[in-house]
Amino acid sequence: MKALILNEGQRAPVLLDAPDPVPAAGEALVRLEAAALNHRDVYITQGKYPGIVHPAILGSDGCGVVEAVTDGDAAWVGRRVVINPSLSWGSNPEVQGPDFSILGMPSHGTLAERIAIPVTNLQPAPDHLTSQEAAALPLAGLTAWRALMTRAGLRSGERVLVTGIGGGVALFALQFAVASGAEVWVTSSDPGKIERARALGAQGGALYTDEGWSKQLQQMAPAGFDVIIDSAGGAGFGALVRLLAMGGRLAFYGGTRGKWPEILPQHLFFKQVSILASTMGSPSDFEAMVRFVAQHEIRPVVDGIYDLSQAAEGFARLSEGAQFGKVVFTV
Repeated sequence: MKALILNEGQRAPVLLDAPDPVPAAGEALVRLEAAALNHRDVYITQGKYPGIVHPAILGSDGCGVVEAVTDGDAAWVGRRVVINPSLSWGSNPEVQGPDFSILGMPSHGTLAERIAIPVTNLQPAPDHLTSQEAAALPLAGLTAWRALMTRAGLRSGERVLVTGIGGGVALFALQFAVASGAEVWVTSSDPGKIERARALGAQGGALYTDEGWSKQLQQMAPAGFDVIIDSAGGAGFGALVRLLAMGGRLAFYGGTRGKWPEILPQHLFFKQVSILASTMGSPSDFEAMVRFVAQHEIRPVVDGIYDLSQAAEGFARLSEGAQFGKVVFTV
């Protein structure tokens, strides 16, 4: 089969021949039709990820057709599926177990023509989605779902703030919140991205590069935000805490802008707010997320579609940070 293989010292994987995977007991062989990138893949090419092994087939997101199942339910054969990238989550839905890993490092991932994956990591692809759209769903959709729905417990009618709109997780958080009946605002450094978010149902937003961005948001939601979803951290995190409403919940799933500033307890305890950490999601989270997408016919936002032979272009697009939505490869 053909696969994008990353060798040590390379800044982008190269399309090469690789052996077809052989599914073990309880695994399915999936012929991939599309795969998508996440920032995790870029960080691995930059050497900024723990436990990197080479050679590697990256990719956590994929959609394809099941070709065979080993010692499992043969009814999967011939079905178009999306792949849950959370491997070996464990038995506790509250937290991942010691054997947990993410598809695509250290295990071989989806940037290839075929993959062997546990049958328990498969869900039927929503019928209303193309394979490219469905491939954009797994990691970012799962991360957004757990942060917004499982951890923050979003309820219809609540006010939501999603920071850094344009990335895959942030866009899914926006789409899930709008479909749930929430009012949503966003932040960005690009006014064009805020306008595109409005087209997806956002009420409005603020440029976090503006000096008075938090005051602008306070005027938009005078009672504060019931739920805030953040991945950046950094100096602006203290302002986010102060934007929480009474009983508000701030769920974060990353820290790309570094350490939090000092936060006064007085900004937290009287309002009885919660700060919630979140990573990926459980099998039940993934199943619920895919079912919600199918029920509400949500379409993932795709920034661009590339062939596997255009690996350098696809990785460069994501690393530039100018994308709005997911970078997808047709396999």
